[in-house]
Amino acid sequence: MWSFALAFRARSPGAPPETPNPKLETFYMSDLTRLPNGLTIATAAMPHMASVCLGVWVGVGSRYETDAQAGASHFIEHLLFKGTKRRSARQISEAVEGLGGYLNAYTSEDHTCFYAKARADRFPDLLDVLMDMFLDSRFAPPDITKEREVIKEERASYQDQPQHLVQELLNETLWPAHPLGRAIEGTPASLDGLNRARLWQFFQTNYVAANTFIVATGNITHAQVVQTVSSLARHFPEGPRPGCVPMTQNSAPPRVRLLTRAAEQTQLALGLRAVSRHDERRFALRVLNALLGECMSSRLFQSLREDRGIAYDVHSALSSFADCGDLSIYAGVEEDKLEKVIRLIVKELHQLATKNASLGEVRRARDYVIGQFDLALEGTEAHMTWLGEQLVNHGQLVPVATTRDRLAAVTPAEIRRACADCLQGGGTSLALVSPLRKLPFDATALLGRLN
Repeated sequence: MWSFALAFRARSPGAPPETPNPKLETFYMSDLTRLPNGLTIATAAMPHMASVCLGVWVGVGSRYETDAQAGASHFIEHLLFKGTKRRSARQISEAVEGLGGYLNAYTSEDHTCFYAKARADRFPDLLDVLMDMFLDSRFAPPDITKEREVIKEERASYQDQPQHLVQELLNETLWPAHPLGRAIEGTPASLDGLNRARLWQFFQTNYVAANTFIVATGNITHAQVVQTVSSLARHFPEGPRPGCVPMTQNSAPPRVRLLTRAAEQTQLALGLRAVSRHDERRFALRVLNALLGECMSSRLFQSLREDRGIAYDVHSALSSFADCGDLSIYAGVEEDKLEKVIRLIVKELHQLATKNASLGEVRRARDYVIGQFDLALEGTEAHMTWLGEQLVNHGQLVPVATTRDRLAAVTPAEIRRACADCLQGGGTSLALVSPLRKLPFDATALLGRLN
């Protein structure tokens, strides 16, 4: 077993050394231990908090699945709540909610997380429930049959939400014929093929010690967590971390997808292929996203909503994976304003790729991103998520100060170059869910102005 401690404190680049702030040092104190079987334990001691948040992370998600396995990770996420040898599904929820806490989980493209939060003195109870779910779930055939129908209903509910549907359509268009382009919950056909034998095999192959990370944040100590988890380590199966199908970002012409649905307005999602989570340009893109559409002071919100009043909801978002990423822009607009909105989005992207933003605008965007980062880390759940994502995505704890300092150092020129690189990389895609049966303008030609 080996372990080390990381203490993080950020300051502005070039600023003189500051007098240490004991409270801040404590807040950013994190510890990491890897057990001999590969199981990883990370904690952030937050003694000023009344709660503890505990997460069990697995480095597997929808992009690790074959076409026949599509939806397996999400299916297993559901099944771990359906009962163990010691607890029924109801007893699992009561065991945490009866403490005044809550229990939840989610599946992404590249990881799955199960987490619970309660008063700090209830940490042993939270760990007992999560470990019971993780190590002793029944995978009972009747539960699988029922939960398959529940997931189909979940998927059907998403299909009724144009905002969700346009995101799914954009992913298919950005990442054609690749697992990243599939819905995380799978398809009705793939779900029908996921029987107990296939789900159990997927679980045994991927839910192994070397691919599992246990993260706790709040009013606990690292020694307390390591001691308790170490006693359970022998129950985790051993095996290598799984691999996934890589994404080759070949240049491609702009693509437009239109899905006709009865609706009051058109939902649009414009996506650009971006960089991976390991690329240094990710910091510039993070600030670019704040400039472009992440907040109310962003360019798109001000241009489309405040100045022209032609959209209620307009925003942008970044996604990053091990080998690729994307920058996406979303808006809901009336049919007769659609072309104008797309033109304005294209104009803003072109300006960001060809002209440096002002120092004042960049400084405000940087401060927004760093401020949101700091505010999130005040909570035990968000702090747990931060640590878990670092472990799953990077295999180590990335110092908070390193991230803050790199964001604070982003320059207007870096933002311009990062945006230009995204536009020149090809793969620009536009997805539309609309009552229109045909677009009254050439959307492909509009997107072509970006390349």
